[in-house]
Amino acid sequence: MAAGAVTSRCDSDVTRRRRYAMTSGGGTAAMAALGRAWRALLRPRGARGDPGGRRGVRALRRSPVRVLRPQSPRERPQSPAERPQPPPQPPPPAVERGAAAPGLWYEKAAPGDRRLGKVVTIAKSKKFRDNHGKVLLEGHRLIKDALEAGAVPQTLFFSTVGHLKLLPEAEIKRASLVKVKFEDIKTWSDLVTPQGLLGIFSKPDPAKMSYPAAQLANSLPLLLICDNIRDPGNLGTILRSAAGAGCEKVLLTKGCVDPWEPKVLRAGMGAHFRVPIITNLDWESVPTNLPAGIQVCVADNNDPDAAAGTASLPRGAGGANSAPASTKAPVKSSSKAAPEHEDEGAAGIPELGAQDYYEDWARAPVAVVIGGETHGLSPAALRLAASTGGKRLVIPVVPGVDSLNSAIAAGIVLFEGKRQLLWRHKQEDDRQKLPVPG
Repeated sequence: MAAGAVTSRCDSDVTRRRRYAMTSGGGTAAMAALGRAWRALLRPRGARGDPGGRRGVRALRRSPVRVLRPQSPRERPQSPAERPQPPPQPPPPAVERGAAAPGLWYEKAAPGDRRLGKVVTIAKSKKFRDNHGKVLLEGHRLIKDALEAGAVPQTLFFSTVGHLKLLPEAEIKRASLVKVKFEDIKTWSDLVTPQGLLGIFSKPDPAKMSYPAAQLANSLPLLLICDNIRDPGNLGTILRSAAGAGCEKVLLTKGCVDPWEPKVLRAGMGAHFRVPIITNLDWESVPTNLPAGIQVCVADNNDPDAAAGTASLPRGAGGANSAPASTKAPVKSSSKAAPEHEDEGAAGIPELGAQDYYEDWARAPVAVVIGGETHGLSPAALRLAASTGGKRLVIPVVPGVDSLNSAIAAGIVLFEGKRQLLWRHKQEDDRQKLPVPG
């Protein structure tokens, strides 16, 4: 039914009852009848005889109203003023500092300070050394040699102030000095008897180093080339022998162990800061690091007097030979190549003349190639020696004895080269001092 019809009907009922009340003269009864009429109008349509109950059905079709329950204080968004504030944190403790000397201050590591362990752990990684250019040095001798050669210190960890007094004060002022417990250094040290001193240095650049004056004054035109030296102890000992013999330079080819590894540094005993070390060279770039007109000799261990004229297979580092040294005829070197050179056939290996190491071979300048004990000399090393007119040097040993250690062979050959160079230099000086005939 339309809304206008409902309104008209309501008005007619009320009007009819009002007229009835006025004509009948009963005021109270009229008012009661009027109230009943209004209550009848307010009842639902179905209750007043509407069989369909359309109004009730229409009400059920309406959208329900969502009832929102009141939120608790925890669920209700809080303003910054209502949010609980964290308890106030105590101020960080002030760094405890001390003075080792006037103008030389150091920091005392607090309990639980983990800087030493983190630094030592990452500095022992070759990847970290290559990517960040930092090396780890330990002990007074090594750190002092590094500082005197111009190496740049970054952080020094020490257990007692007395350790700093043994180092050049002007150099260590550039570093961060941290005093730690000796037990902490002992935990992270590789030494059996730690000295209580560790240092993190920038990786030295040979072109920027200031090598000792005594080393430079006794330097000879003698160079060393290391080929596949992979044992850290052997390489450190070889570098020490090179510094002792007065080598002008040391070249390390790819395949050699990292010279800045802690084991190599310990075995080198400061040789890293006495002789320039050029690392990670391929054989194509080796000649560019050699002086012009240099002769390259190799220390090999093939047997020139092997039966049936065949050369024996190498057993280790260049230099050792298990045969008598009387034969000096050229023989074909058959040194076993490293895995990266296995694809090169024997046809590419040249023939080199073999001679005893103590015979005349050191002519200024001269370079010696020392091969690793596992793989021996690379074919590229033999080709380089052949291209410069070099020789194959043999250290004779008792028959049946295996080849010498590469570090021992390097020491023997290098010091023999030093002897020959000094003798030649003395001969030239004597000739210059002879009177000129009139």
